[in-house]
Amino acid sequence: MSADTILEQLITLSLEVGREDRGLAILGEGNTSAGVGDGTFWIKASGTSLSTANAASFSHIRLDAVLAYVDRPQMNEIEVGAALADVLVDPAHKRPSTETFMHAVLLAEGGAKWIAHAHPVSANSILCSKLGADPYKRPMFPDGIVVCGRYPAVVPYVDPGFYLGHAIRNELRRYQDAHGSNPKLLLMVNHGITAIGQTAQEALNIMRMADKWSKILLGTYALGGPHYMPEEEAERIDKRLDEEYRRKILAGRG
Repeated sequence: MSADTILEQLITLSLEVGREDRGLAILGEGNTSAGVGDGTFWIKASGTSLSTANAASFSHIRLDAVLAYVDRPQMNEIEVGAALADVLVDPAHKRPSTETFMHAVLLAEGGAKWIAHAHPVSANSILCSKLGADPYKRPMFPDGIVVCGRYPAVVPYVDPGFYLGHAIRNELRRYQDAHGSNPKLLLMVNHGITAIGQTAQEALNIMRMADKWSKILLGTYALGGPHYMPEEEAERIDKRLDEEYRRKILAGRG
């Protein structure tokens, strides 16, 4: 796909994530991105709204330039602002989201092609509680496994932006060593969630299923607490050939 076609699909994804009735993001919350395939990617510009996204809401970014900044051990706020201006393909574009570092890491090391990050009321009701991400660490129902993967990646609260990019890179490497694959869902304690997809549809599916998962978890705590699936059953669901076929069809990869 051309860069313009990818941008059109990214606008559609952003509008879907930003729908007010879904309660995933309000005002300028959340961001989306997509790799172009030529060493660049599109990402939502800082301060723009997912619910009103259009072509002017996105910035075109040089991936290698962002990764070079991520390799630095530290940067102050002034340096971060200069870096976000420096990585633009077109200097006329708006300043990209402060989460540009996170998106670059996920595109470069997390196997992502499409990314959606939001702050759902449902998920943050849990991630901002004393339980943090712990309730998500065991599978609860088959469709959650099929769409969001068997295990989510998790990072503790880290200041959004440059240092969060570092934390996510460390978690990706830990996750890959532990599971031999990339995560589909990233949970950020006291912050929000990120869907890591191969298609725009998959990123949206992950976001919506994580919202459902969160609502189910909240409901279980009103009735005595979660009743998790046995690990052997979760593994069977994750590896079933018919579920892998359904996973591909749902994501638009079939």
